[in-house]
Amino acid sequence: MERKMKIGLMGAWNTDSGASIHTELIGRSFIRLGYEIVVFSFFKYSFHGTAITGKDENYVNRCFTVSSDKNQNLLATPFLINDYDFFVVEDLGMLPQDHLGKIFHWIKRKAKTINVIHDGNLKEDPSFYQFEWDAIVCFDTRYYDFLKLAYPEEIIHIIPYPCYPWNPGDMDKSRSELNLPRDRKIIFSFGPSSNFCADKFEVLKGLADEYSILILIVTKDARSLRRWYKIKTDVENENIDIEIREETPDLGVLYKYLYASDLLLYNKPTKPGVVTVASTAFQCLGSGCPIVALKSSFVETLEGAVYQYDTDEDLIASVKSAFERDSSYNKVLANAKAYVEENSATNVAKKFISLFESLR
Repeated sequence: MERKMKIGLMGAWNTDSGASIHTELIGRSFIRLGYEIVVFSFFKYSFHGTAITGKDENYVNRCFTVSSDKNQNLLATPFLINDYDFFVVEDLGMLPQDHLGKIFHWIKRKAKTINVIHDGNLKEDPSFYQFEWDAIVCFDTRYYDFLKLAYPEEIIHIIPYPCYPWNPGDMDKSRSELNLPRDRKIIFSFGPSSNFCADKFEVLKGLADEYSILILIVTKDARSLRRWYKIKTDVENENIDIEIREETPDLGVLYKYLYASDLLLYNKPTKPGVVTVASTAFQCLGSGCPIVALKSSFVETLEGAVYQYDTDEDLIASVKSAFERDSSYNKVLANAKAYVEENSATNVAKKFISLFESLR
């Protein structure tokens, strides 16, 4: 009987970063598909993200620092003593590249190597290019177009970013469990990106003439907290309120917040010259809570699956549609469900398995 392949994953794990979301989604899907994994991740004192969000499984080795650490470190033995047939690196720029480079030839002796690109442009740091990868994986054609300028096209493969499963919940039950009002429209934002939503408070305030609104902010991001506490202090209209919860919720609690909300607001603008995806969207689409997003490079591949606005008028129209659950709302949710099902973590993991098989 042929032995099932074993997959090594190096990158963020059990943190609130976009790279961790990707690594966990495909890693746990590999396990469900019957494959064995071993994870190499950041030390708990030096990691990419703002919080540790889960308890580590027995296959997780915390053995290196983030690349920006003043005292970069990587423990070599976990990489050398563990067996794996394929070695997948997630978000190389966040890893101690020169330390990894010193043992990379040993890794290549036993495994095919795959680099999943999270960076939105070509890097200037020469350390990034010291590795001879068997395959490069990117999320869509926008990444492919700049990667082919630096890498042989035949090793570049497009595999879309995975989504959490379609799993809508109960609004009333979630509001009760979270001690949130049942008689208000709830606009939700969480994490560091909630800072950008503060830019739209004056626009949202105009809706208070028609609706009783609660803006729910769940974050530990210091910049966002400063802005929202200042806004909350200045609010005088009793028909709009702001509730701030200083939390980094795990996935289960995050989905309760999504179930309790009428919409998730995502106002993150495009970074000039940088291709990117909104890991927040892929994390949250499956909740069935509609996403109202600023039209930007973050969500341009999600056409139809989220509300997208250019102007304040578009924003107001999108929020009203979500509040009223009109025909546009139904269409957005149908598109979101179709997108989630097409790009499920299991389907994406199977695409990786097919790539691995082609590299044998």
